[in-house]
Amino acid sequence: MSLHGKTIVVTGTSSGIGAEVARLARFHGAKVIGMDRNDPGLTLDGFVKADLGIVAAIDAAVAQLPAHVDALCNIAGVPGTADGDLVARVNYLGLRHLTEKVLARIPRGGSIVNVASILGAEWPLRLDLHKELAAARSFEAGAAWLRDHPVPHATCYQYFKEALIVWNATRSQEWFMGKGVRMNCVAPGPVFTPILGDFVTMLGQERVQADAHRMLRPGFADEIAPVIAWLCSDAARWVSGSNIPVDGGLASTYL
Repeated sequence: MSLHGKTIVVTGTSSGIGAEVARLARFHGAKVIGMDRNDPGLTLDGFVKADLGIVAAIDAAVAQLPAHVDALCNIAGVPGTADGDLVARVNYLGLRHLTEKVLARIPRGGSIVNVASILGAEWPLRLDLHKELAAARSFEAGAAWLRDHPVPHATCYQYFKEALIVWNATRSQEWFMGKGVRMNCVAPGPVFTPILGDFVTMLGQERVQADAHRMLRPGFADEIAPVIAWLCSDAARWVSGSNIPVDGGLASTYL
């Protein structure tokens, strides 16, 4: 895998998977520009501080990016313990808005990678709803749709990861065929990151203990990052519209 000479924008670079993707991409020769609401704790080639849940902040951040971006990695997110409106804005609506703004800067052969979750695996149960939301193309239209279709706070994290997987699928082929830009999702299972404790709280001890036998352990950020980096590389030039589980086989145990 080579990322030599590529310019990659990575959101969520201040910790966890985002920081590891930034480190790995630079190791493989990429120029990495980080985006986060918190200051980074590692060396980057550029950094834009931004709240990715606010349209104006996203637009101002994009204006600071170079005219040429080879790949965008959407890794920033908030856990389900956060306010439900914030989960919607950062994990879904803001992600879509950022992607569509950056898309104009990505040339043919470029890549977009979205970090979903194993918790989005039940998207087929709500496919029609997710397709309706995906059809609400702007941030404002999506927010209006959600006001008419409120999502319970207890399941908002799962819901918007499902919605992300469906949006990824519904838009990816249009962009691949029309613009030559690939878009894929990576769906991690539990990962040792600063917000792992929030996921335990969100799911509850009973669910966590019931699922514990299904996996060896939670993953590490450096076990997720190589798949994201590979999707940014030319080695993945024929991979588009996919949702790739990176979960130590956890998803397979539900069949």
